Amino acid sequence: MRIAVLAALGAVVLGACAPSESVRARGVGFDDYSTYELERARREAALASGSASIIPPAQINSIPAPVTSTPAISATDLANAGIGQGQPTAALTPAQPVAPVATPTPLPATTTSNTGISDEQNFDAVAGRETIESDAARREAQAAARQQIAATAVPERPANTGPNIVEYAVNAPNVKGQEWYSRSLLSGETRFRRNCADYATADDAQRDFLARGGPERDRRGIDPDGDGFACGWDPAPFLTVYGN
Repeated sequence: MRIAVLAALGAVVLGACAPSESVRARGVGFDDYSTYELERARREAALASGSASIIPPAQINSIPAPVTSTPAISATDLANAGIGQGQPTAALTPAQPVAPVATPTPLPATTTSNTGISDEQNFDAVAGRETIESDAARREAQAAARQQIAATAVPERPANTGPNIVEYAVNAPNVKGQEWYSRSLLSGETRFRRNCADYATADDAQRDFLARGGPERDRRGIDPDGDGFACGWDPAPFLTVYGN
C-alpha cells in the first residue's frame, strides 16, 4: 500500500513539474542549470524519505543552497604530500683544503744599453753630459776637420771610346736568342765559357765583340748562337729606356 501511495505521489509531482511551453523555451524550466540540479536532488531525497512536497519554481531561488564543508586536511597528510615542508638540504661535504696561491715574484727591471741607438732626443740624457761650452767646442772641432775640395773642370771625354753598345742595342735587327748571323762549328761551349771569363761585365764583352768585327764575325767564339750578342749580353734594358 505504501509503495502505491509513493508511486501516485511521484506521478503527481512529476506532472506538476512538467514545464509549460513558455518555460520549456527557456531550457530546463529554471534560471540556470545548477538550480535545476539542486531542486532535482532535493526532490529525489524527499521521495526517498516519503515526505515529498511540491515547491513552486518561483520560490526555488529563495531556498538557501546546502553548505558543503571540505574536510580539514591534517598536518600529517600535508607532510606526507610534501606540502609546507622545507626543501631537503643536501648533505654538506667537508671543505677541502685550498692550496695557497703563490704570489708571483716581480721580475727585476732590465736595463738595455744599446750603443747603436742615439739618445740625442732625450733631453735629460743630453743635459746630463753636455753643456753650452762643450757643445761649442764640439762644433769647432767638426769645423776644423771639415775639408773643402776646390771644384775642377770636368775632364774631356775621348773622341774614340769604342763601339757604342747603346746605339747597337737600339738598332739591332733581332732579339736575344734569335739566330741572325752564321757561326763556325769551332765555336763550342768550352771556348765560349773560357773566353767570356776574361770580361768583368757583359757590356765589356759586347764592346770587345763589336770592336773585333762583330756581329758579322766572331773571332773569339763568344757568340756561338749567332744572335749578335756576346756572352749573354741583353739589349732589352736599353730598348726599355728608349721605349722600343
